[in-house]
Amino acid sequence: MSKPLDETLSTELSKRIKSKAKNPFDNAYKAALLTEGCMYVQGFLVWDDQPYKPIEHGWLELDNCIVDPTLPHFNRNPQELYYFPAQRLTIKKLIAAVEEAQEDYPEDDALPVYDALPHEYYGNVMMGGKNYSEAYNEAQAKCKELNKPKKKTNLESEPT
Repeated sequence: MSKPLDETLSTELSKRIKSKAKNPFDNAYKAALLTEGCMYVQGFLVWDDQPYKPIEHGWLELDNCIVDPTLPHFNRNPQELYYFPAQRLTIKKLIAAVEEAQEDYPEDDALPVYDALPHEYYGNVMMGGKNYSEAYNEAQAKCKELNKPKKKTNLESEPT
């Protein structure tokens, strides 16, 4: 079972780091540096509306909750957000991975951080190891569950 989302802490951290709507990984990274005892998490986010597919996303986990510094930019009910973790990193490992990526590939974004090779591909969505594939498949199943086509009632199907 997924941990509950802490809306208050998510909003507070969002303000402190001046989060940006289209940078969930950077938002989570900056928030992680300010949050003692957290894990940086990458995975997928799903909700009951467009884009009708899992969204690659980053957030934080504490022992008892999820903290998402991108939350205020969603404009949706937080109880209708579903998080599917694929990778968790301690702050120490996160900082090391970002520093290594910046050194090895200075022209590319350091985030998101992916597992060691070999990588698996899902069309044009993203890269990641087996844990990403499993999280993506779970998120895809939830997305299909939430976005089932509406059945027509007898009144709607009859010609007028």
